[in-house]
Amino acid sequence: MNHLLEKLFLFLLFIFLLGSVFLQIFPVWERKMTDHGEDWLKMQRDRRDILNATCLKKSLSSSKWQMEHRVARQLFVDENHKFIYCEVPKVGCSNWKKILLLLTLNISRDTSEVNHSTIHTTNLLKRLSSYSPEQQLEFLSTYTKVMFTRHPLERLVSAYRDKLLHSEPYYSITVANKIKAFSNRKNYTTKVTFQEFVNYVVARNPKDMDIHWQPMFLLCDPCNIHYDILGKLETLARDVDHVLKRIGAPESLHYPNNKLYSSEKPTSKDITLNYLKELNFDQLQKAKEVYEIDLSLFNYSFSFKTDFLL
Repeated sequence: MNHLLEKLFLFLLFIFLLGSVFLQIFPVWERKMTDHGEDWLKMQRDRRDILNATCLKKSLSSSKWQMEHRVARQLFVDENHKFIYCEVPKVGCSNWKKILLLLTLNISRDTSEVNHSTIHTTNLLKRLSSYSPEQQLEFLSTYTKVMFTRHPLERLVSAYRDKLLHSEPYYSITVANKIKAFSNRKNYTTKVTFQEFVNYVVARNPKDMDIHWQPMFLLCDPCNIHYDILGKLETLARDVDHVLKRIGAPESLHYPNNKLYSSEKPTSKDITLNYLKELNFDQLQKAKEVYEIDLSLFNYSFSFKTDFLL
């Protein structure tokens, strides 16, 4: 009997000591998790403060603001989760639209099962432009609004690589021929060079540009639409996680990690720098002028040594 009591005492002592260890560890773990969340919130506040200061400095906000149709078409709405996403091409928008489709249909499927080729043509996704002006204002004031950005020059390189180096008929033929004509080409058989592409882009009125390289602020109007979350491709994983948690998305839903041309490396800082080295000082200066507002609003750096900080 005494032997049994001794075993019971040792067992209870072990449980007590184990519990004490957990009580010491758990607050530290909990504090680290809290600190991680606070760091992200601070980053969001900093992004918003810089954006608001730039909007004020450059007089980009309007007291008599009205939603433009072209902007309303960029905003996708999920009523189930009270979520609005602004589509910025070349900033992971295809993957976001896959997520939106699953949220809208309220079905539990893996994003890899959503067909990439039809995501941009489906009628199942709702644009804000399809709602009445009254509903638009209601959604904008009550829904979680999200916009994602990317370094403007990296986005420009990505657009060139995706749209003009592949066999997508509209861009590789129609748009490419416009660029070749602008460049006074005699030989139309070779692909558009990056220099030709940049010369064509910087000569356009930004408001008339193709949305794949149009300045991001023109697409989403962040000085008048106050986005709840300002995400960046450079901090994609953390930002996506917070967006999905905030809107109450199913835990099984994840941002897909894939690329349309899977055999090709995604456009990175190093790849971007290699393309920028093909440009002369004048071309870089003009590119900076075109994307100056994006650079300022979203706090991206740029220098004429064809280097930038992400």
